[in-house]
Formats: sequence, structure tokens, C-alpha cells
Amino acid sequence: MTQLTLAKALNAGMRRAMEGNPKVIVMGEDVGKLGGVFRVTDGLQKDFGEARVIDTPLAESGIIGTAVGLAMRGYRPVCEIQFDGFVYPAYDQIVSQVAKMRVRSRGKVTLPVVIRIPYGGGIGAVEHHSESPEAYFAHTAGLKVVTCGNPSDAYWMIQQAIASDDPVIFFEPKRRYHDKAEVNTELSAPPVPLHASQIVRDGTDATLLCYGPMVKTCLAAAEAAEQDGQHLAVVDLRTLSPFDLGPVYELVRRTGRVIVVHEAPITGGLGAELAARITQECFFSLEAPVLRVGGFDLPYPPARAEEEYLPDLDRVLDAVDRVLAY
Repeated sequence: MTQLTLAKALNAGMRRAMEGNPKVIVMGEDVGKLGGVFRVTDGLQKDFGEARVIDTPLAESGIIGTAVGLAMRGYRPVCEIQFDGFVYPAYDQIVSQVAKMRVRSRGKVTLPVVIRIPYGGGIGAVEHHSESPEAYFAHTAGLKVVTCGNPSDAYWMIQQAIASDDPVIFFEPKRRYHDKAEVNTELSAPPVPLHASQIVRDGTDATLLCYGPMVKTCLAAAEAAEQDGQHLAVVDLRTLSPFDLGPVYELVRRTGRVIVVHEAPITGGLGAELAARITQECFFSLEAPVLRVGGFDLPYPPARAEEEYLPDLDRVLDAVDRVLAY
């Protein structure tokens, strides 16, 4: 077992993938000599060379367009989008080319492209540097969308994403980059499939569904609620497209109450889709409406007001009280 931060775990996972397959390349703005603005790719260019760790121009559309061509020629590009708010110039390439190429070719062409996107708030950043755009990509057919919430998942999921023949949007919770945990790097295979949710805490009174940066928040809320005799289950969804809801349905049928927590704005967010599916499958097991805790229907505010915007322990616990009051 090795103690790693989430950022170092991603680095180690990419390193292992690059050692195992010479067709894996890393590309993006400042990923080489600088090692990325969050130092996630630190040391990779030094060890693998400039032909495999490529500093690109400041042109997200060009990065993804180049990756499409490389993937069609047998490479496995891992593209870094420096910040979540910078992905939109590449959105046309992702939706029009990356998501559709395999279907367009009737399966003859695979597109093993991984697009890494640091996302979410909590670092006091300026405009365009804190956003939660996951719903755009989860809504786009042809893309796989995943997000890690801890260092172990970061280490294994990045390797699984790189090995996938489908394009993967890989969201990284930037405010969790420095969180540390034990990672078993000695295993020969990942402990959990890429597209699988995980019950990270069991409970009997209500179920918290979350992903990425909100996993730590929900676990803290569950610990606080236990002091009041409330036993909350916490599910880390991990995969946002496709959803793995089998374990969720089992918990819902047992607890009868559900709260979905995400940083993104509530309207049109993934919480709405989750609420609809849970209501459809578990209607007669529900003791209360499915509640949602998320960001407000506003752009991420300036750093000084950020804490008022982000879902926190108090807002999650308030929803717990409301759902238990039914």
C-alpha cells in the first residue's frame, strides 16, 4: 500500500498505462515541462520524452481534433483540458466527432480518447476556472463519463479509461487533488469495474447519492448525522454515463428515502435524471420525495462568495432532516 494524493495517484496511473503501452500519449497545455497547472503530469515528459508527452498550443479544439486523428491511427491519446471552463471551444469536436465516430463507422473505427477535465469549485478560482459541466457530456450519446472521488479510484480509473476503446470524459475534482489515502498499486487488476457505483457507507434511514467532490462532503454529513441517531448510506456513483443503479435501487428499497447531492446547478442536472429513474423503479418503496442538493441556478460566483454557493455539510443535513420529516 502506498500513500498518495489524488493528483499523484492520477500521475502514477498514467505512468503505469504509458509503461504498458507505447501507443499511450499525453497531450495538453503545459502538461510537459510544467507538469500541468495542478502538477498531475509532473515528470512524465522527462521520463517518456516530448514525443509522448506533448505541450500543445492554447487551442482546445485543436487538441481534441488532433487526438481524434491520432486515435484513428492506433494511438491512445490522453488529453488534458486545463480547467473545466476551457472545454467549451472543444465541445464541437467532442459532440460532433468524438462521440459519433464509432457509430458513424458502424463499429469499424474505435476512438480510445480520454479527455481529462478538472472540475468543480472550492479552490477560490476566477471566472471560467470553476464549473461543473458534467451534465452536458452525460447527455451526449456515444460518450462514457466517469469521475473519481478518492486516490484509489483515481489510480485505477484512469488506467481503465485509457484501456477503453470508447471515448471517456474523465472528470477530476480539483479541490480533492491534495486529499491523501492508501492506494494498493501492487494489484495486477483493478478492484472495481470502471462503470460501477460503490456503496461507501451503509445505512438504514436514508441514502445519499453523490460523486466526485461531494463524496467527502456526504461522508462527513453521514458521520455528523450518526451523532443524532440517523444512519445514512452513501453511494459514490463514479460513473455518470452509463449509470450503475442496481446497488442504488437495493438501498432505496431498504431506506425508502433518497437525497442526490452534486455541485452543478439543480435545474437539468444529473440529480433530476437520478430522481426520475429512482421514482420509476422504486416508487412503492419511497417514503418521501427524492430530494436534491446542488448549486444554485447561477454561474459559479467569485471566490469570496463561493462557500455560499457550494453544497456543504449544513445543506446536506438540512435535506436529511426534511426527507426524514415525511
